[in-house]
Amino acid sequence: MKSGTRLENGIITAFTLIVGLVWIFPLYWSFLTSVRSEENVVTEPGIVPDEFNLSSYVDALFNTKLLTWYFNSIGTAVIVTVVVLVISMMCAYAISQMQFPGRKLLYLVVLASFMVPAQALVVTQFILMNDLGLINTWAGIILPQLIVPVVIIVYKQFFDAVPKEMREAAVLDGGGEYTILFKVYLPLNWGITTALAIVTFIGVWNSFFWPFLVITSEDMMTIPVGITQVTDAFGIAYARLMAVAMLAALPVVLAYLVFQRRVTEAVMISSGVKG
Repeated sequence: MKSGTRLENGIITAFTLIVGLVWIFPLYWSFLTSVRSEENVVTEPGIVPDEFNLSSYVDALFNTKLLTWYFNSIGTAVIVTVVVLVISMMCAYAISQMQFPGRKLLYLVVLASFMVPAQALVVTQFILMNDLGLINTWAGIILPQLIVPVVIIVYKQFFDAVPKEMREAAVLDGGGEYTILFKVYLPLNWGITTALAIVTFIGVWNSFFWPFLVITSEDMMTIPVGITQVTDAFGIAYARLMAVAMLAALPVVLAYLVFQRRVTEAVMISSGVKG
């Protein structure tokens, strides 16, 4: 190996390590804060571990509504993920494989939806949810998050790549559209479906802005919104706040560690579509 190549590899490795340390430092600081007593967090800040106090975690689990927020987040995230995948798959299949008036126009509308920022629809969505009486309900959280154009586009690209002979053979065997979609096409794209499901679930789990607007009852809050309620009579309880934040991030971290390859695949697919 040439000396120049070794030097370049060394520089890239050093740069990667530095970026990694910069990225992980906030997580380290959060965990360090969560395992210290509230008094030491305020009076003796530092970056070297000097105690291991789990009282903030105990307090977060038993003196806040963390478990209720967990239930709300898991429930809404699972429902949104399942519904988004099913309706996006059926929409993409119809656009890709079926002939009907307005098919191309419908796909153009899906593509054009990328040009509309989600924030531009917030006021209209909030008024609609209020008129329907869905404030402080799961339906109010879920409904505006069901339209995810990138999932439709990814599925359509996959369906376009499936050989037409496979569909023709299924039709000759007497299969209807739902049979072809769920018994022929779906088994072929479990990898894409799994990747999109994970990314969609993580996105809904981390969603803060919309649930923050539509939920005012503490019993209906999701994890990201519930964290804002972790205070005491004297202001912010830093150790407890960091403990709740670490517990809130735990499911997402575990999901990423277990399905890292699928998550990376879905991000690359989504980035390619948006690009």
